[in-house]
Amino acid sequence: MVKMCKLFDKETGPGRLMKKGLTLILVGHINFILGAIVHGNVLRHISKPTHHVSTQYTVANIISVTSGLLSIATGIIAIVVSRNLHVIKLQIGLLITSILNALLSAACCVGLLVAIGVTVAHNGQGLMQGCNSTVPINAKSPVGVQCPFDTTRIYDTTLALWIPCSLLSAAEVGLSIWCFIVGLVLRGLSSCGHNYIKEQLEEEVAATGHSQHLIAQPAMLDA
Repeated sequence: MVKMCKLFDKETGPGRLMKKGLTLILVGHINFILGAIVHGNVLRHISKPTHHVSTQYTVANIISVTSGLLSIATGIIAIVVSRNLHVIKLQIGLLITSILNALLSAACCVGLLVAIGVTVAHNGQGLMQGCNSTVPINAKSPVGVQCPFDTTRIYDTTLALWIPCSLLSAAEVGLSIWCFIVGLVLRGLSSCGHNYIKEQLEEEVAATGHSQHLIAQPAMLDA
């Protein structure tokens, strides 16, 4: 926390917060797109509630898509806060969205890692739940299998998309925690925020109000 106080000050802090917000937007967009591709091309065929494993896959992927959207929203709020550090409602909004996004992204990362582990351990059998077969099917070599969808490289494609999604989710967790700590600093709830940032912002607002009062006085005298 002390290190964060040194990294975020009134001069360089807004620029850092804006960069983190832009990064969150970029990461959120990529994660959302990858999750949508996985769901559209693979998981929509195995998302029947009767299949226990496919339900795990679907839930993990839905969390991934939702995490991407929330990361985008958190990034936008972070950018707005960087331009309006003294607005209390924005500070609270940054605190709420960042902590929610950190929790959701962490759940997404864990869920995707579990899905990857289950897929590798069972040779992708869960990815073939929608196929017409009475015996377990190996997704690595689905030869002669009748499926309502294209099984070409379904195993490799799914893993190739899930792995970067899990890494992006981990990045979202780190960025969201950083934004949450900044929100605490701005609200004066950290060990240094009350004396280091909050009072600076209050002094700046007071100085601005005093300047406006001085400008208004000559105008009143002229009237």
